[in-house]
Amino acid sequence: MGEEIVDRSEGFGERLLGLLLDRARLLPPQLIAPLVAEEVARIGGRDVSILLQDYAQELLVPLPGRKLHVSQPEPIFDSPAGRAFLRAEPVEVPLAYGVRMYLPLLDGSDQVGVMAVTMDAVDDNDRRLLNRLAGLVADMLVTKNAYTDQFFQARRREPMSVSAEIQWSLLPPLTMSIPQVELAGSLEPAYRVAGDSFDYALNDNILHMAVIDAMGHGLDAAAMATIAIGAYRHARRVFVSLPEKYAFMDDAIAGQFGPDHFVTAQLMHLNIATGEMELVNAGHPAPLLIREGRVVRQLESATTLPVGFGGEEPRVREHTLQQGDRVLCYTDGIIEEHVAGGEPFGEERLIDCVNRLGEAPSEGVRADLRRLSHTLKRERGGHTSDDATLFMIEWHGGAADHLAVLD
Repeated sequence: MGEEIVDRSEGFGERLLGLLLDRARLLPPQLIAPLVAEEVARIGGRDVSILLQDYAQELLVPLPGRKLHVSQPEPIFDSPAGRAFLRAEPVEVPLAYGVRMYLPLLDGSDQVGVMAVTMDAVDDNDRRLLNRLAGLVADMLVTKNAYTDQFFQARRREPMSVSAEIQWSLLPPLTMSIPQVELAGSLEPAYRVAGDSFDYALNDNILHMAVIDAMGHGLDAAAMATIAIGAYRHARRVFVSLPEKYAFMDDAIAGQFGPDHFVTAQLMHLNIATGEMELVNAGHPAPLLIREGRVVRQLESATTLPVGFGGEEPRVREHTLQQGDRVLCYTDGIIEEHVAGGEPFGEERLIDCVNRLGEAPSEGVRADLRRLSHTLKRERGGHTSDDATLFMIEWHGGAADHLAVLD
């Protein structure tokens, strides 16, 4: 008597999603496609395509699979699928025989790709169910990715070097978006990158970030980058301060490779609640502070020796961000590439590109960084002879506690 009655009945949509969830644990990777196609067919959908981002971040390429509709790759910057991918929101395209829906595949806030499906007609119930289905599909693709090479192979548009293979396996998700902060990174040349890398982790309110550039090319650079990032992660999980992280990385590189090898690095802490940023610069180009679409200054700090040279304990420089500020980190491959006439591309050209792109309305950190990366590559005449990495953070502040409260 007096107890609240809870409705635990299972609706049609919940049963469909539950079936997928119940089978996900034991489902072989090659059976994801036919099961998803079967689920979509039960709500009147057809011509299901799963499109994954290629490594160069230029195309969405179809995943082959039984019962999937496999068409041509679609450009990220000029297609309905690309709009859904970059904006992380569904796009609907009316057809003579129905509606083609493009649903972003989001694992957390990382963009895996896009699921496309054709419906005769679509209402709010269909939209809600398909969005939730897309979320489950994204989770399954990321989970099963660890058990198969099929998804890697679908994303490749050209042969990949062994060093690039190592670097891509080392990276965290290329994007992260939560209410307080967004970030995105890119690596060039995607299929031959060797010594550049980045890493991050959000622990409570502190966003830990590192951008590195190991000297040299090929496997030697990839090996140094692997040890540098491994040492950084170990120190991040044991220590707190930036100087301790630097010291741990320095010892690891010096001990493994000797005094003739080094890694430049930028180590950062960002308090996502307050906007307070700590920065250590170990021989790296200074980050750019972008406010309202324009570069306002470099975030200077006392530069210490690169990792591996046994430098003194680095001094930490503190900066305070304003809401909406962006911080752009980059490696020297961006500005040292030689352009027509033999002169280096230079920091001034980089800043000019950032400012020009900042005149257009922002489409979010993910889309803006990809556009900047591709613009810089065109400005350099399409050449990327050295690794060229970009890493961008945008701070919003505020809180996300409301997301843990059920309405």
